[in-house]
Amino acid sequence: MTTKLVQNKGFLKGSNEYEIVNDTIIVRIKSLFKEEKSTIDLSTLDPKPVINNSELEFFSQYKGHAVFSLLLNKPNSVEFNAFIDTLKQNIAGEDSDFPSIETVSPETKQAALARNVYEEPPEFLESSDTQEQNSFEPVNTTRLDEDINMLKTYLEEDTFKPFLKTLEALKAEPHNEAAFQKMQDTFNNMGIYQGAVLTYAPYLKVLLSKYINF
Repeated sequence: MTTKLVQNKGFLKGSNEYEIVNDTIIVRIKSLFKEEKSTIDLSTLDPKPVINNSELEFFSQYKGHAVFSLLLNKPNSVEFNAFIDTLKQNIAGEDSDFPSIETVSPETKQAALARNVYEEPPEFLESSDTQEQNSFEPVNTTRLDEDINMLKTYLEEDTFKPFLKTLEALKAEPHNEAAFQKMQDTFNNMGIYQGAVLTYAPYLKVLLSKYINF
C-alpha cells in the first residue's frame, strides 16, 4: 500500500508531495522560496478522479470543484498507480473497483463530474418543487463561533481571512440569507483549501451539505 507520492517538477519549479494520513490527505506544494500545505478530509472527495490533459484531478463533492491534482504517471507509472489505487480506496472506504486511469473514457469523465456520491437524507433527491419549500433557517451562532475559533487555531489566518470575514458577518446576522450566500460563494471559490476548512469546521460542513445542491 503506497501512502506517499512525491512529484518533482524541476529545481526551479519545486515539487508536489501527497501523503495519506488516517482519513486525510496532506498536500504540500513546494517552490524555491515557499511551501504551501493543506490537509484535506477524504470524506469530502469524489473517489472517481478525472483526467484533465496531463493531470489527474480529484473533485470535491461540493459542486464539482477540483480540490487538487497530480501529474499523470509521475515519478513513474508504477508508483503513481499504486498511490492512486490506495487513495481511491481510502476515499471510498472499501476496496476500490473503479477503472484504472488509463481506461477512463470521456463518458466516464462526464459522469464523474455529474454524479452525486455524497450520502445525505433523501431531500437531495426530491423534486425542485419540494426543494423550493425548504426556506432558509437561521444559523446556530454558538456552533458557528466554535468553528470560527477552530479555523483560527489550526489554519493560517492570513490565507483564510476573506472566508473568515464572511463567517463573522454571518454570525453577526444569523437570519440574513444574503450573508449566508456570500459565505457559500466564497467557500465555492476556495479550491484546494475547501478540505482544510471542513476538517476543522464540523458545523459548517452540516450547513453546506444542507443548502448546497450537490
